[in-house]
Amino acid sequence: MRVTLRLFASLRTGRFDEAEFELPPAATVGAALDAAGVPRSEAAIIFVNGRHADFDAHLAEGDALGVFPSIGGG
Repeated sequence: MRVTLRLFASLRTGRFDEAEFELPPAATVGAALDAAGVPRSEAAIIFVNGRHADFDAHLAEGDALGVFPSIGGG
């Protein structure tokens, strides 16, 4: 199945903004991050089709996955 992975903020550095990945059926968010070479420790906020998700969430054909790093400020 094909899913779209969008990286935001510092996760884009040295990587990509958006890319499509071919994954096995019922792959998880964690498997998608592994396939993209994004360490799970860097993924703090995850959305699948605009809804909050975690590493164990299963993906479906055509899903859009958005990943943000920890966000800090003052």
